[in-house]
Amino acid sequence: MTTTTLAALVPLLPFLGAAAGLLLGRTAPGFVRPIAVLPTLTALVLAVVVAVRQGGDAAVDAATELTPTGSIPVELALNIDGFAALVAVLVGFVATCVQIYSTGYLRDDPRYPSYAALVSLFTSAMLLVVYSGDLIVLLVGWEVMGICSYFLVGHYWETPEARAASLKAFLVTKLGDVPFLIGLFALATDAGSFRITKVLAAVAHGGLDHPTLIALLLLAGVAGKSAQFPLHTWLPDAMAGPTPVSALIHAATMVAAGVYFIARLLPVFEASRAAMVVLAVMAAVTMTGSGLAALAQDDIKRVLAYSTIGQLGYMTGALAVGDRGAAVFHLLSHGAFKALLFLAAGVIIHAAGTNSLAAMSRMRGLSGRVPDAYWTMTVALLALAAIPPFSGFFSKESVLGAAEHITTGHTEHAPAAAGWIVLVAGLLTAVLTAAYAARLWLLAFRGRGAEAPDHGRQPLTMTVVLWVLAVPSLALGGLTYRTLPDWFDGRDLAPTLATSVLGTGLALVGGLLTYGVWQRTSAAAARVPLGAVAAHPEGDAGLVEAEAIASHEPVYGGVAYAPDPADPGRALLGPLHRHAAVGFHLDAVYSALFVRPVRAGASLVRFLDREVVDTYVRGAGALPRWLGIAVRRAQTGNVQTYVSALLAGTVVLVVAAVLVATGA
Repeated sequence: MTTTTLAALVPLLPFLGAAAGLLLGRTAPGFVRPIAVLPTLTALVLAVVVAVRQGGDAAVDAATELTPTGSIPVELALNIDGFAALVAVLVGFVATCVQIYSTGYLRDDPRYPSYAALVSLFTSAMLLVVYSGDLIVLLVGWEVMGICSYFLVGHYWETPEARAASLKAFLVTKLGDVPFLIGLFALATDAGSFRITKVLAAVAHGGLDHPTLIALLLLAGVAGKSAQFPLHTWLPDAMAGPTPVSALIHAATMVAAGVYFIARLLPVFEASRAAMVVLAVMAAVTMTGSGLAALAQDDIKRVLAYSTIGQLGYMTGALAVGDRGAAVFHLLSHGAFKALLFLAAGVIIHAAGTNSLAAMSRMRGLSGRVPDAYWTMTVALLALAAIPPFSGFFSKESVLGAAEHITTGHTEHAPAAAGWIVLVAGLLTAVLTAAYAARLWLLAFRGRGAEAPDHGRQPLTMTVVLWVLAVPSLALGGLTYRTLPDWFDGRDLAPTLATSVLGTGLALVGGLLTYGVWQRTSAAAARVPLGAVAAHPEGDAGLVEAEAIASHEPVYGGVAYAPDPADPGRALLGPLHRHAAVGFHLDAVYSALFVRPVRAGASLVRFLDREVVDTYVRGAGALPRWLGIAVRRAQTGNVQTYVSALLAGTVVLVVAAVLVATGA
């Protein structure tokens, strides 16, 4: 087969697997798991073959016009360069791991067939985004991912948290997608085409009339999809969904789509220096804010969610300084160790026999009970903290090195101010990342919480996937940083001495400081009994939950538990902890600025509809009804009455005629 044919099959196979899974889920349940795994696995193999054939050389480009659409045609186009080839391999790899893992994690879930089909559709949509050479076709995959995330985050729809989280994810991302769509049309209008190659050619020749406006409109969609400030609030709440879904969204789909989109169209953003500064500021605020918020979370999945937001901030920071090679390098590295972190967290949750028991203040003795998760999560946390020689060190240092290079003014791709913003924020985030990674490890595996029930050994499919993902988490960066420039723009991705020493030193400071504070707080808390601080009858569980949420305390089965007194996050953040735990009240701000006014407007419309419009409609119907009643009462059936009325009418007419004649 030709490379073009193989590339077309890569997104098509998971789509066919999704369709088959939905059709056979009820009639042939025994085929559901093979249908979930095999098409995605085959797509991964084909993506690897396409990447090998492409080899970082000239892009594979093919197109056919779908239908005449006027002056700007929409084409079914493929455009596969080195970036697209490697990102597709990442998507296929993580999706395959998630599908295999889910066969064990959701083995008793009655809705597994629909779940597996949606995961396949999600994968197909992301692969369409990666390979697409036309912006409208890319938009199709972009929007399909949005609806898939809605259904998958709300998989446990019986719980109010899952329902609210799925709706929030859909609405917040749609809020960004509206200006994104306008930006796409504006870009195509200026460039005269939806084809990515033609758009980039137009940019190279100065063909954009409104580069700043277009770039800012597109950034709104990227901020929503990739959970960047200020549209990041949906991602921590999305943890209400199944843990494998979290791994897929955070590691290879959805949030990675925005970063990949900017990398694909980076010259469009570079055409506006103002847009590059805005991107740098957005990345800086995202990195530092998410790092502080992660230090204050008790739920292990919410810590990882804020971690993803921060690591995406590193990627957008690299793009803000014009180095898409560093951004995609960190995207690949992050995809491996973040998938491992979530799936290891899933093993911990699965060991407790529930999807929601993920509070670190309730964890104890896990290193012995789930040794596979313990060792692999340790590897992933070291990669997250960018400790050499783990993969995260090489990719994160490539970002810091790119930012440091911009500060010297040696490039025309971005202003020096963007370099300083990204570099300072990146170094500060290195401290915070190491701190919350160390805190997670200490509380999860060395905590003093009440030990959760042991539900036995985990399925082999889950533990094997952890060790498979541990390999790239450990070795991907060190093995590829010298060869990846040949696949990208040719820029050196090797760590620079200054940022390597500074970044690693700050990471060690953050980790060691957290460990020191934890030792001190643990010694002080050794005499404090940890357990239930409030227990109410089952009927009062809602009251307990409301009180615990207000004080940021975990709740299980109507019992509110005190936070771990040995939690170093509280000591490190001090008075900032209360604000960081709720994401610095950004949801409250959105509620005051948008939700409440919209609800007030809806109440006004309902009042006007009920009291004004309905009153008018009721009045319009009452008049004919009253006339009908009057006419009906006149129909008595008495002949004498009819004759009398006839005579009276005649007299009236005669009198009227005489008066008219006299007047004339």
